[in-house]
Amino acid sequence: MPVTTKYVFIASMDITPEKEALLNEVYDTEHVPALLKVPGVISVTRGVAEPFIVSIGGEERSVAVGDEPKYSAVYEIESPDVLVSDAWAAAVEAGRWPEQVRPFTSNRRQILRRVVETGV
Repeated sequence: MPVTTKYVFIASMDITPEKEALLNEVYDTEHVPALLKVPGVISVTRGVAEPFIVSIGGEERSVAVGDEPKYSAVYEIESPDVLVSDAWAAAVEAGRWPEQVRPFTSNRRQILRRVVETGV
């Protein structure tokens, strides 16, 4: 499905192994639903890193996960202002996330990308 907004916000992190199941449960049942209620958040897609092989210049290359965080969530948002709204601030502090999940995360990265029109 094509991106329909002008911005994507990507939040990535690692989690201690003993909290991995909790991260996935809280993300799916509490965190994402709360953030989807924030005005200006259009969609959320979660992903998990894995190694892969890609063909570049006629040669296949193996790509390891390396230092990249294991888990990512891609948020389609209408504007960067969404990320500093009162609704966003409340949503990221709701539920079990701040006390039971966030303290066990590491290698956190947040990236904002403006979607470039390709004309396709």
